[in-house]
Amino acid sequence: QVQLVESGGGLVQAGGSLRLSCAASGGTFSSYTMGWFRQAPGKEREFVAAIGWITGSRGYADSVKGRFTISRENAKNTVYLQMNSLKPEDTAVYYCAARLGPRVLTTVADFASWGQGTQVTVSS
Repeated sequence: QVQLVESGGGLVQAGGSLRLSCAASGGTFSSYTMGWFRQAPGKEREFVAAIGWITGSRGYADSVKGRFTISRENAKNTVYLQMNSLKPEDTAVYYCAARLGPRVLTTVADFASWGQGTQVTVSS
């Protein structure tokens, strides 16, 4: 299984931006669909965005469309999540995830490999 390490979380004011990174190792990165999920306190983990190994395939949760952008750089085995116009309700632990294959799927059960998470806190 591929190993994933997230970075880039932090504290930001509402309206600000952050870029999360996820570095992958131990697998053929270009064969994986990569995703971002988040989990707020007391809530279930939810889908945020995903990008297939064919980079034109992307999916976003309705709550982040137009504000977040997922991208990947296969040469660096890294996937990014650019988050703009952040809102307090975006506060959560953000997790990087990977699934083998090209399909952009959106549920937790579809992804086999997970990072440890990075905290994003948006203050009002």
